[in-house]
Amino acid sequence: MARFTVPRDIYHGKGSLEELKNLKGKKAMICVGGGSMKRFGFLQRAEDYLKEAGFEVKLYEGIESDPSVDTVMKGAQAMLDFGPDWIVAIGGGSPIDAAKAMWIKYEYPDITFEDMCKVFALPELRHKAHFCAVSSTSGTATEVTAFSIITDYKKGTKYPIADFQITPDVAIVDPDLAETMPKKLVAHTGMDAMTHAIEAYVSTAHCEYTDSLAIHAIELIQKTLIDSYNGDMAARDTMHDAQCLAGMAFSTASLGIVHSMAHKTGAVFADYGAHIIHGAANAMYLPKVIAYNAKDETAKARYAVIADYMHLAGSTADEKVAALIKELRHMNDELNIPHCIKNYGPDSFPTEQGFVPEEVFKERLAGIAERAVGDACTLTNPRKIDPDQMAKLLTACYYDQDVDF
Repeated sequence: MARFTVPRDIYHGKGSLEELKNLKGKKAMICVGGGSMKRFGFLQRAEDYLKEAGFEVKLYEGIESDPSVDTVMKGAQAMLDFGPDWIVAIGGGSPIDAAKAMWIKYEYPDITFEDMCKVFALPELRHKAHFCAVSSTSGTATEVTAFSIITDYKKGTKYPIADFQITPDVAIVDPDLAETMPKKLVAHTGMDAMTHAIEAYVSTAHCEYTDSLAIHAIELIQKTLIDSYNGDMAARDTMHDAQCLAGMAFSTASLGIVHSMAHKTGAVFADYGAHIIHGAANAMYLPKVIAYNAKDETAKARYAVIADYMHLAGSTADEKVAALIKELRHMNDELNIPHCIKNYGPDSFPTEQGFVPEEVFKERLAGIAERAVGDACTLTNPRKIDPDQMAKLLTACYYDQDVDF
């Protein structure tokens, strides 16, 4: 028996933020990140809609990118102090992921972070509150998924919380919010969505329900992401739906080692000022992982199907896999995303700080590889991998080397 779980209600299309005024309850806490939702007026609109519905509203602001365990604990305490019966998270993946984790701690104050990270082992939620997620970026799809990514900066690693209990009750996918994204965020979140769809399609946990969502998401992303990046707002609106479709696919099918590697490299070089943004990491690693996984015949055949739906050249499965890798690298070029960790830094993204020094990468490689193999996403990767192979794959991702093992 398998399970397919999505939010009870998904409201989508321009102006769907207004659905907040139809929620029923007494107290709502809005969890939000930096200033963009406030700056563009969406936070005030959300607050006004909830007050129109009769809620007492409290804001929890300032959730950082790649939220920390400390932020989760502080937010949970704020929820315990206020006692909301609805938690409304608005913004990109970070505030929504943080709010999901806060929700667990709010419902079960004695639970530890380590217990929260046990895969599909959470106790039943919704004794105190229901959850509404409003996405402002077109990539993470956390508004419809059973996942939350929280960073332990003391250990320099990201931990996925995975359980259908944290699938939101209500998702609002309003493209008006996505139209405010800066170009770099469009690129990174878009390739995150592409990675979600591709990994879901080749996952060992894929099924008929997830395959259709993943394939259509891939088609839409290929068609619209670059145009969205270049300022086409109709394309950006479509991307907002496409990333949600990808999210519904991977929430059930799960992911693979692209995400395992991204989780374990994102913050591990932060002491050198090199924080590898999640979407950029996925974009850099995806072509290498496809080359690795395609040594498995079943995975190769499924990548070939993806290439067919993307209308890429090739008469054999090997040719189609090569064409898929070439197309993804081309997309990275068009989106100004580098092909390897060595080239990631201020030269590729002027607002980024620091590079990943070669000697530091080599020094930490074995530990990163071991943790990546132990990541929850590795369980559903189509080809098995051990720490030695993972170290080779990470090395290929550092130097942009061919993968031939």
